[in-house]
Amino acid sequence: MAFAETFKALSDPVRRQILELLKSKRLSAGEIGSHFDMTGATISYHLSILKKADLVTEEREKNFIYYELNTSVLEEVMLWLSDLKDGG
Repeated sequence: MAFAETFKALSDPVRRQILELLKSKRLSAGEIGSHFDMTGATISYHLSILKKADLVTEEREKNFIYYELNTSVLEEVMLWLSDLKDGG
């Protein structure tokens, strides 16, 4: 796992908000964008960073791309942090 990519992705408050939105259900880029006052290109940029960190996955359905939270990466980070805490 590339922790640098993960922590870079998590360092931005907009990307953390996107993850919060995806916590309950999968959403299209347009649905995600409706929660922010920014361009579609900016939302795409944030989604790209999240995908690169493997924090979200995408699935194409007809003309839409739906994004989902990838909990396995978050679980791996939490396990690593827990091990770090317990070792200290």
